[in-house]
Amino acid sequence: MAASDDVFHLHMVSDSTGETIRSVSRACLAQFSDTTSVEHFWPMARTPKAMDLVLEEIGENPGPVIFTLVDDNLCEQLIRGCRLRKVPCISVLDPVIAAVGNYLGQQPTHLVGGQHALDAAYFNRIEAMDWSLTHDDGQRTEELNGSDIVLVGVSRTSKTPTCLYLANRGIKAANVPYVPGVPLPDSLEYLTHPLVIGLTNDPKRLVELRRARLTSLQEHEETDYVDPEVVRAEITEARRYFSRNNWPVIDVTRRSIEETAAAIMTLHNRRLEDVEKDKDA
Repeated sequence: MAASDDVFHLHMVSDSTGETIRSVSRACLAQFSDTTSVEHFWPMARTPKAMDLVLEEIGENPGPVIFTLVDDNLCEQLIRGCRLRKVPCISVLDPVIAAVGNYLGQQPTHLVGGQHALDAAYFNRIEAMDWSLTHDDGQRTEELNGSDIVLVGVSRTSKTPTCLYLANRGIKAANVPYVPGVPLPDSLEYLTHPLVIGLTNDPKRLVELRRARLTSLQEHEETDYVDPEVVRAEITEARRYFSRNNWPVIDVTRRSIEETAAAIMTLHNRRLEDVEKDKDA
């Protein structure tokens, strides 16, 4: 390796924003927890001169190269340069594009940044993001029926980041905090459009998260917010409320935001399928 036995250089080259290769690199690196990567990110590399600069850096800091390029000449320049420098060079999208193209019997368009086109889906994501931000943490509850999904949960169950993650996929998600002793908005029990989901957490884990939050705020006073018995009662009370309203419940203990969002999308898609079946019946 270039640096040491557990540190290596990783080069990410894209003719667009590089969002795809960043996601792929994170997924790959998660499988090698005993190593550390020094990431070299090269977005918007669209000219031979830009590629020369990339190859110069690769020569100074050799390491694997992953890329998403649609211009054949730039691909050839990068692959040839990596071969001379004896470093692996992998196209992230080519195998997938080739397989889909063969199945469809079509040639790819070679459109740079095609996944970022300003189409209806793009504007849906922008609208959903705006909705999630303006309906975060119990704001504007009188408008909740316009949501696709409403999350209800006690403090530190990742309601806000989960809503934003869903919004990035075009889902209008809102969230309402469950606070002991504070009445929830009446509108929650009469929603007709959104899927309402309760979020909960293991009491012990929840206390850990809340203590960490208070520490980050430099607050060290012991309160009911982090009292294990009070937190346990809070979780039990919230679960009973969710059950009384027949809402599905997701336990986010040890789940990542992505895993929680995936579980929510499964419930959401299942509900949409049921709605379609009812229409056809």
